[in-house]
Amino acid sequence: MTRFAAVYHAFGMIVMLFGLTLLAPLALSYAVNDGAQTAYDETFALTMLSGAFLWYRYRRGKRDLQIREGFLLVALVWTGLPAFAALPFVLQLGMSYHDAYFEAVAGLTATGATVIVGLDDLPMSINLWRHQMMWLGGMGLIVLAVAILPMLGIGGREMLKAELPGPMKDSKMTPRVAETAKGLWLVYIGITVLCVLAYRWGGMTWFDAVCHAFSTVSLGGFSTHDASFGHFDSPSLEWIAIAFMLFSGINYATHFLALHGRSLRPYRFDPEAPWFVGVLLGSAFLLAPYLTWEGTHGDFATSLRHSMFHVVSVATTTGYATVDYGQWPVFAGLWLLFLGSFATSAGSTGGGIKMMRAMLLYKQVYRELIRTMHPAAVYHVRLGGAVAPQSILFAVLAFGFMYMVSIVSVTLLLALTGLDALTSFSAAVACINNTGPGLGGVGPAGNYLLLNDFQTWLCSFAMLLGRLEIFTLLVVLTPAFWRR
Repeated sequence: MTRFAAVYHAFGMIVMLFGLTLLAPLALSYAVNDGAQTAYDETFALTMLSGAFLWYRYRRGKRDLQIREGFLLVALVWTGLPAFAALPFVLQLGMSYHDAYFEAVAGLTATGATVIVGLDDLPMSINLWRHQMMWLGGMGLIVLAVAILPMLGIGGREMLKAELPGPMKDSKMTPRVAETAKGLWLVYIGITVLCVLAYRWGGMTWFDAVCHAFSTVSLGGFSTHDASFGHFDSPSLEWIAIAFMLFSGINYATHFLALHGRSLRPYRFDPEAPWFVGVLLGSAFLLAPYLTWEGTHGDFATSLRHSMFHVVSVATTTGYATVDYGQWPVFAGLWLLFLGSFATSAGSTGGGIKMMRAMLLYKQVYRELIRTMHPAAVYHVRLGGAVAPQSILFAVLAFGFMYMVSIVSVTLLLALTGLDALTSFSAAVACINNTGPGLGGVGPAGNYLLLNDFQTWLCSFAMLLGRLEIFTLLVVLTPAFWRR
């Protein structure tokens, strides 16, 4: 297996870097004496030794990665790191490994699905670890690695291209990939700090503020409480969450360019941002009178409060809940899941097909309608004033097809193994879109503990499939990938 020695060498270093992130919950565990010290000690030792073994064993293979190796490394990172991240859950909470792996995948992919009951009573360090995983995975562990590995002699351009979400991979924000990654992370960290301070100002404890800032900025949706955001019952905290979820749902490259140039012009010329904000606000203001008319909430103001929060939460694939929206009329719940399929911008920490792809698909359909009526007409698909290349359009169409196939396949397999139709469909959509809560048995009032072993592994695969935008993972599973 020396053919991919460079990949294993790089993966070993990433595993060791990931092991260092365990030091934060380990330190907290010792500081508050929550009883989880041994679990972190053992996990840290095993992670570092495994990473060191791979790094040393394949040290002679160190070189810049090619595109095929970049895809393999991304797949290894996102499937391999949860194997280590799951260990504290097994060692401290006594969870089965398939449940622990599911929880780790849900964290690192910023999905927010959980199989743990009794979040309020968990050791503090375990809750911190859940949210820290989500924060790291939100921007992408590969992007972090790209900022560091060049200093160790490993090029990261192909890794970054495989990791960054969205149809257009070659965004030239800065001349060097490492500088791009560092710029994105600086913005990410800055927004996180502001979110922590805002939550603390709104009334959260410092611990809750840090944990919820991690899951808000990453659009993950984990909480330290079983009642999720409803535990606080605070309109001010909800509006703070809405603001930061909206901010994180916009392309971080746009934030980076705005801060770098100290100008708001990048937001003005971002083709996705106006549609993203417009769709979410429009949906919230349309759902509010509908919920009032259906008698779901007592008055329009209450309906608007809950519709605004849940539209933004589910559409950005965060998954916070203040009430059980699974009890809303079926249309409202399905509309929320539909928004989560496309609303967030490419380059954000959200899931789904992204607004850019949705816009390109709409424009392509419109072009075909025009060509049907006027066969000789020349009509170009434009995005942001520029003509979209045919290669991009074909890639988006292929992605859209595979996205639908993935949802249908996962839904049918879940239904085949005993889940009801609504739970099967919503679980498939929620996992592939990295939303977390769905409807039915996996709604905001429940969790994924009801799944059997096969269903748990299937949903873990679905979350990884969605996080890596389908092709990055599927390409590694094709026979052609492994041919020389």
